[in-house]
Amino acid sequence: MSLARLGEAGDEIPVVLAGGRTLDARGVTADFDGAFLAADGVARLRAALDDLPELESAADLRVGAPIACPGKIVCIGLNYRDHAEETGAALPAEPVIFMKDPTTLVGPFDDVLIPRGSVKTDWEVELGVVIGATARYLDSPDEALAHVAGYAVSHDVSEREFQLERGGQWDKGKSCETFNPFGPELVPADQVGDPQALGLRLSVNGTVRQDGTTANMLFSVAHVVWYVSQFMVLHPGDVINTGTPAGVALGIEGNPYLRAGDVVELEIDGLGSARQTLVQA
Repeated sequence: MSLARLGEAGDEIPVVLAGGRTLDARGVTADFDGAFLAADGVARLRAALDDLPELESAADLRVGAPIACPGKIVCIGLNYRDHAEETGAALPAEPVIFMKDPTTLVGPFDDVLIPRGSVKTDWEVELGVVIGATARYLDSPDEALAHVAGYAVSHDVSEREFQLERGGQWDKGKSCETFNPFGPELVPADQVGDPQALGLRLSVNGTVRQDGTTANMLFSVAHVVWYVSQFMVLHPGDVINTGTPAGVALGIEGNPYLRAGDVVELEIDGLGSARQTLVQA
């Protein structure tokens, strides 16, 4: 099974996708959020599957992000060797951490807004990690994956001029509205297997731009969760974007940054696919 949220923004219905059916999960929880995950919600859903009614209107509803209102979005920069090399950056000795405004999280098929004044809006397909149990000063990476609720396709949209040329932190090039489409599904961690064995791909207007594998992360998901827990408390519902492979516009000759009307398609093995159209803010 996997978790999804359907309906207009701010009024999504939590559903379970199982056996080709879309099941209404409102008998178990009002929403898929941190409180749901902290209360062992995934296990409760599994136990209730046979009693959940089918949502007949599912095909007509917008697909929202599969997790509601994350407390924070933590991002890991330069976490693939080929991406660091294409951007001319030195390989980091430790994970590079930056934050992204949680309100950037939108549905996987929602439009992405190109910020006003932007000429360098860029794409980044990433493995999104959703925390399921509080992670605070974990002793080692061996403990980390037990704190992960599940995984999803994440699009860490970036504005490179704002990020790299306007001074200060990276955050202002990462936190523009709609800059984190997420989903379509949250797949429970125990159904994904090895998070370091997932292919991830992105195309722009039908041209493949990124085609990588999480096996090439410099710092594994387990290492990242452990490492971040040394600097901040990770709470249920928090999201970690784990980095992107090579193929971003910043690293391509001619820098073909996104423009209004462009269509970006993303997919990760076993986690589904997403599609966004770029529009001018």
